[in-house]
Amino acid sequence: MTGHETPRFVTAILDWPPTWFVVRLALLSAYLIGGVAKLGNWPSAVAEQVHFGVHPPELTAALTLLVELVGSMLILWGRFVWLAAGALGVFTLLTAFIASPFWAMQGQARFIATNDFFEHLGLVAAFVMVAMVAARRR
Repeated sequence: MTGHETPRFVTAILDWPPTWFVVRLALLSAYLIGGVAKLGNWPSAVAEQVHFGVHPPELTAALTLLVELVGSMLILWGRFVWLAAGALGVFTLLTAFIASPFWAMQGQARFIATNDFFEHLGLVAAFVMVAMVAARRR
C-alpha cells in the first residue's frame, strides 16, 4: 500500500450493502426519536416551542414533528432524498440559530451553545452529503 489506497477493511465496510442504510439510520436517530417523542407527548412538544420563543407553538411543533418523521422516513426509504435532506438540513440550521445563539451569551452558556451550534452545522453538511450520495447511487 502506497498511502493513497483505501485499506481493504475500509473498502469492505463501505461496499457492504447494509452500510448505506445503517449510516442513514444513525444520522437520523435523533430526528426519529425526537419525532416519536413529540408524537407521544404533544404538550411537551408545544412547551419546547414556547421555551425557545417560537410562535405559534402548536403550528411549529406540528411542523417540527412532520419534518423529523416524514423527512427521516423518506431518506431511509430512498425516496425524494434531495427534498427530505434539504428539509432536515434547513430545519437543523434554523434550530441552530434559534436554540444556540452563542453570540448573545457569555461564559459557560456561550461555550456550550457554540459547540451545539457547530454540531448542528455539521449535521447540515451531513444532509448535503446524503443527498449527494443518494443522487450518485441512482
